[in-house]
Amino acid sequence: MHDLIVILGFVAGALYIASHYMKTMVPLRVCEIGSNFLFVIYGLMYPSWPTLALYGILVPLNSLRLYEMLQLVKKVRTAATGDLSMDWLKPFMHKHSYKKGDFLFHKGDHAEEMFYIVSGTCRIDTLGLDLHAGQLVGEMGFLTPDHKRTQTVECVEDVEMLTITYDKVSELYFQNPTFGFYFLRLTSERLLQNVHRLEHELAARPQIAQV
Repeated sequence: MHDLIVILGFVAGALYIASHYMKTMVPLRVCEIGSNFLFVIYGLMYPSWPTLALYGILVPLNSLRLYEMLQLVKKVRTAATGDLSMDWLKPFMHKHSYKKGDFLFHKGDHAEEMFYIVSGTCRIDTLGLDLHAGQLVGEMGFLTPDHKRTQTVECVEDVEMLTITYDKVSELYFQNPTFGFYFLRLTSERLLQNVHRLEHELAARPQIAQV
């Protein structure tokens, strides 16, 4: 029995060390949960009540964080294959209000955050395109090499926004490769939608001029 307890302790320790070599969040959490669970058994059989208490707390905590990450990846996957909803980002965003006539940013400004429109309307001045509730604004600055704004965006109504910094997006991006893949797919599809909308409006202008 003593040998079994020692083996459990060594295996638990090996999993804990292995978790520090994991480069992505999901396998890291899986390793830590396995290590925590074995340390719980170790603490119970030894017995060591501080060990049992410590890792008994860490098992549900790491399990919760793993569940949250898996749910995030699932929501991003659904968004990327469905209606391009950005609801999965809301828990990581902060609320801000803007007045009619305010500028979110100007072309060439340094970009540090992106926006999700909750209510109101914004306009891309140079393109004459209106952006409404449910649309993402400023995501392209995250993808440009120098993080510069590619357009000027003005609030044409009072606007309620949710914002998220690029640092937070990068954190989420690098924590899980699947998240990163679906985020890039999501922004690429949104870019293509904007291009198609612009082509449609440009094609309609000569017809309006003739009328």
